[in-house]
Amino acid sequence: MRFFLFAFVSLMVLLSPAVQAQVDDRTAGSQPKADEAPKDTEDTYRQLNLFGDVFERVRAQYVEPVTDEKLVETAIQGMLSSLDPHSSYLDADDFQDMQVQTRGEFGGLGIEVTMENGFVKVVSPIDDTPADKAGVQAGDFITHLDGEPVMGLSLSEAVEKMRGKVGSTLKITVVREGVDESFDIDIVRDIIKIESVKNRVEDGDVGYIRITTFNQNTMPGLLKAVKDIKAEAGDKIIGYILDLRNNPGGLLDQAIAVSDAFLDKGEIVSTRGRTENDTKRDNATPGDLIDGKPMIILVNGGSASASEIVSGALQDHRRGIVIGTQTFGKGSVQTIIPLPGHGAMRLTTARYYTPSGRSIQAEGITPDIIVEQAKIEQLANMRRMSEKDLRGALINDSKVKSKVKALLEEEAEKQGKDGDKEGDEEEKPADYQLDRAKDLLRGVVLYGDKVQQQVKK
Repeated sequence: MRFFLFAFVSLMVLLSPAVQAQVDDRTAGSQPKADEAPKDTEDTYRQLNLFGDVFERVRAQYVEPVTDEKLVETAIQGMLSSLDPHSSYLDADDFQDMQVQTRGEFGGLGIEVTMENGFVKVVSPIDDTPADKAGVQAGDFITHLDGEPVMGLSLSEAVEKMRGKVGSTLKITVVREGVDESFDIDIVRDIIKIESVKNRVEDGDVGYIRITTFNQNTMPGLLKAVKDIKAEAGDKIIGYILDLRNNPGGLLDQAIAVSDAFLDKGEIVSTRGRTENDTKRDNATPGDLIDGKPMIILVNGGSASASEIVSGALQDHRRGIVIGTQTFGKGSVQTIIPLPGHGAMRLTTARYYTPSGRSIQAEGITPDIIVEQAKIEQLANMRRMSEKDLRGALINDSKVKSKVKALLEEEAEKQGKDGDKEGDEEEKPADYQLDRAKDLLRGVVLYGDKVQQQVKK
């Protein structure tokens, strides 16, 4: 028993001096300082003794043999996942997959997911991936994988089941808000190569830039996108639309770089945590990539984390007009701490704040102009899940609100595959939000021209 307790305490000590690496939102460069020494060391060791007693009883009496490694990893996973929805333990394979994803290429279905009410919830499908092409939508709940229920699985276990050989097919069962019955979607697994920035010229004079995620290729992709737009349309460009819809986030440094590209000065984002290393401010440097031309920023309920940093910074500095619907509301920073030989831990270490001091945690970014998507029935019946609905989500410390929990109805029998023609026509509606963004951009330009004419007179 004493040997085990010593080993367990040693494992805990290993966590603090580990080199920290950046992933979803943050890199902390040096070793974090302890907040303060435990006030009751005796009580701490008493709790560790309790853990040791349970551990020994399980390994000795559980109906089937369980390895010490599995018990310890599961205990760590439980400890981290109980803190908030974004803290977790990554084994060696998960850690490697995460590193590959931040480089912009990985294998799988092409969806960002979380866990809610025991089911896998889709935060956002990634553009031009198997999941996106198969019709998976942000806010969908996945209840079964190849007919097997996901209830009772951890998020990492469910994700592992979604992985598989490239070219193989996975059948997912989906419950969707506004649809009475569950239905199946067949998805063919593939290598996911994320083109994080896409661009085109709309109507000959509007530069359209879509950022699908914030990975290591995002800022180089943005520079290329603006260059390509200028090369195609030249002086005809009257302004730009930055589309961050269904962008689940990514690397903090890329979000800061993208914001800086459009801002000449001022704060971009501040992060505040318990330690000095987790508290900092990032400021813009001189220079505007699009030479001060007007901007419209498109967001929706699938815009989370890093995309909320960008839209919040541009909104606070009045650099662009944000339109669309309320964003997801993930205002926390995760630090990836490698554990040599044992994968890594993803730990929430800070909250981030927009330049005006807003914490968007469980709140999101409210657009300057609310523009719903085309489907009329969504306005009356649908409410998109957001950060505040996640079990254990951090509260917004600048505005405490009662937590709204979404009640998921019991899964109905699978619906038939036959649908009427009218329903088929609605599967690919016109992009109403983008159309309104273009109209607004032209209005801003027209208004600016009239003001200049009045000044000249």
